[in-house]
Amino acid sequence: MSSKILRGVEQYYSHKVSEYGNSSLGVDWNSKESQYLRFEQLSKVIASKEKFSVLDYGCGYGEYVNYLTLNFSEGFFKYTGYDVSEKMIETGKVLFANNVDASLTKQHPDRKFDYTIASGIFNVKLDLANNEEWLAYIIRTLDTINNVSEKGFAFIALTKYSDKEFMKDYLYYADPLFLFNYCKENFSRNVALLHDYELYEFTLIVRK
Repeated sequence: MSSKILRGVEQYYSHKVSEYGNSSLGVDWNSKESQYLRFEQLSKVIASKEKFSVLDYGCGYGEYVNYLTLNFSEGFFKYTGYDVSEKMIETGKVLFANNVDASLTKQHPDRKFDYTIASGIFNVKLDLANNEEWLAYIIRTLDTINNVSEKGFAFIALTKYSDKEFMKDYLYYADPLFLFNYCKENFSRNVALLHDYELYEFTLIVRK
């Protein structure tokens, strides 16, 4: 099931970046403003008093590099972006070819990082799985993310508390309380649920 999901997701996002390029629409977000608001929430997992490494899990073309560059000093972070879409990785490698603090890859990471962030990788279900199968896919992915994160991780998902008239059939709307409980029971005692910003989603932060 996971291989089917990953193939479908790869095709979806490769089409997006081919159509819209390195823009918020290229990674299926409505605007750069909302994209950066998400980065702001996810980055709350990072303790910025010391240098850190970060894995951007489902990085797209790597826009998070620009956010980090705006908010941290040069040489303060080491960024690795991972994505299943080869087209996304190719686009990012061109954009950040001269950035010594950033690398992007289609190969699944086999080492640990201080932090991992995942922005929206659980949203686009399409017809790749039913809700139960998709939730199982989310749990497996979170287990993987936890295993490669030394100090913590953060992820975003669409919320089941979205206004019904705006919900779309091809997207997955998660139960924030269920995922909070899962993270609390399986990953760390230090878990924060952020559901107080103006988007139809939530951010979960797990600190170790």
